[in-house]
Amino acid sequence: MNARKILALSASAVLALSLTACNRDSSDTTAEGGAVDGSVTLALSTQTNPFFVQLRDGAQEKADELGVTLNIQDASDDAATQANQLNNAITTGAGVVIVNPTDSDAVVPSVEALNQADIPVVAVDRSANGGEVASFVASDNVAGGAQAAAALAEAIGGEGDIIMLQGIAGSSASRDRGQGFEEEIAKHEGINIVAKQTANFDRAEGLDVATNLLQAHPNVKAIFAENDEMALGAIEALGSRAGTDVIVVGFDGTIDGITAVEDGRMLATIAQQPEELGAKAVEEATKLLRGEDAETEVPVEVVTVKLDNVADYK
Repeated sequence: MNARKILALSASAVLALSLTACNRDSSDTTAEGGAVDGSVTLALSTQTNPFFVQLRDGAQEKADELGVTLNIQDASDDAATQANQLNNAITTGAGVVIVNPTDSDAVVPSVEALNQADIPVVAVDRSANGGEVASFVASDNVAGGAQAAAALAEAIGGEGDIIMLQGIAGSSASRDRGQGFEEEIAKHEGINIVAKQTANFDRAEGLDVATNLLQAHPNVKAIFAENDEMALGAIEALGSRAGTDVIVVGFDGTIDGITAVEDGRMLATIAQQPEELGAKAVEEATKLLRGEDAETEVPVEVVTVKLDNVADYK
């Protein structure tokens, strides 16, 4: 064999070894032994809300544990921004997309585009009202809304005028929490919902909306807010009346919400487990990256946190 052939064979061998090494590096192995090939895009509605910061952190911790590359996107509660981010996930070849929709209706075209691109979609906390979602990881928001209503009704003795602060219109979380709350509160004939208005899951808007509604309805006994951020805004609007003249019930179990329950400004919060939501979403996404089937629905427990059990959730 001449020198030229020897050199060619040697170069081929080196190239083959290099490609093998590269392929081995690009596929991490989890503790469960499954290969993971590709990245996951986590498209969050916002990172200004502490709840979604906790969800993000839970997702990142689980991704690190499983050896999954997680690309986090923040839509700042803007549906158009989220649509652009999801389109970018298609053009950059994401393996799986986890989406927390800003709006369950507005996200549908993006989910359908991901379906056409054969990129599986996992929805977390809020789902899409169309398109194909391989897995939906969420708290039982309808049951949580009912739990909030039960706690509120008991606290005001089953009678009185109340206000509702609603979340982002079109989001499944707002719709389901509101449904559960109103269905349960309707069982108490002496309770009247005298006003309900969106404050977009935002604390500052919760303050403004609650201030205006309290001026129009000064004799209300309670406020239900569909998340803790709006509840905390309402508490600020109430000032010294919070927890005494007017009780407030929130939803999410954020750190600030738990603190408000502990110091008596908030009667209760329906505690989700945002870190667990994020972790479970990444687990389902990882199954899809491996070519396995994901669970269609993954429920995560919610708990009514009041003064008697708040120490367990600090």
